[in-house]
Amino acid sequence: MKKAFLQLHLSVFLAGFTGILGKLITLNEGLLVWYRLLITVVTMFFLYRFQGTLRRLPRQAVLRIGFTGFIVALHWVFFYASIKYANVSIGVVCFSLTSLFTALFDPLINRRRFDTVELLLSMLTLAGIMLIFHFDTQYRTGILLGILSSMFCALFTVLNKKLVVQYDTPNITFYELAVGFIGISLVMPFYLHVFPVASLMPSAMDLVYLLLLSWFCTVLMYTLSMNALQKISAFTVNLCFNLEPLYTIALAFLLFRENKDLHNGFYAGLGLILLSVVLQMLRVARQSRRGAITA
Repeated sequence: MKKAFLQLHLSVFLAGFTGILGKLITLNEGLLVWYRLLITVVTMFFLYRFQGTLRRLPRQAVLRIGFTGFIVALHWVFFYASIKYANVSIGVVCFSLTSLFTALFDPLINRRRFDTVELLLSMLTLAGIMLIFHFDTQYRTGILLGILSSMFCALFTVLNKKLVVQYDTPNITFYELAVGFIGISLVMPFYLHVFPVASLMPSAMDLVYLLLLSWFCTVLMYTLSMNALQKISAFTVNLCFNLEPLYTIALAFLLFRENKDLHNGFYAGLGLILLSVVLQMLRVARQSRRGAITA
């Protein structure tokens, strides 16, 4: 369990850089995700083939895994749209609502009872987002996009939890993102028609940032998080990822001076979100101690 939590928190730390890199990359959110998936899938193909871990799966399994991958691709598009319509801090704070959607989706999909404590903890996060939404009115479009992003992320994690018990991490990750790339490629012409851009090609610096985003914040981060998901519940994984705003906001304040644009409502809302994380960590630790005593 300790190794799983270590992998989880390392993946959260790496995830903290995704918002920063998304801000630095000048491409729009659709192209950003398309290039991120392209680089990631090509990297994984050669890496996993070299390691001998990549294998063919039945078509039905590929479609099932790929559907989950398309969901994570949508999560990325809305996440980066949130950052570009608001700022990095707003985008990553909205991501904290993932725990609320997980507390709703997990019982519905897995046909189990709703966990009252999970819902109450998630209400703290929701209250935090509502505070920010109320006071930082200039960012409302970005907040709404961020809420959609967290919804897709929660759905991805719940569905992924069922996959990791049937397939190994390299194959799940590769097929998810490969089919996700195909799905995004199919909708990209329509997307660019609605949101036209001056250039489809990334600049030299954009390419450097995309490589960092793909290799470290995707390949390594998703491998670590899915390894952790084999031992830890989907709700706890998503709630731990609520720590991502801490890393990202600190970097955003340092690099982009975003603290000058945020009001007191943002900090009050962030405080409620952090409180929900701390309470869940205490709850998990207490449950682990009880399990050890029982064993």
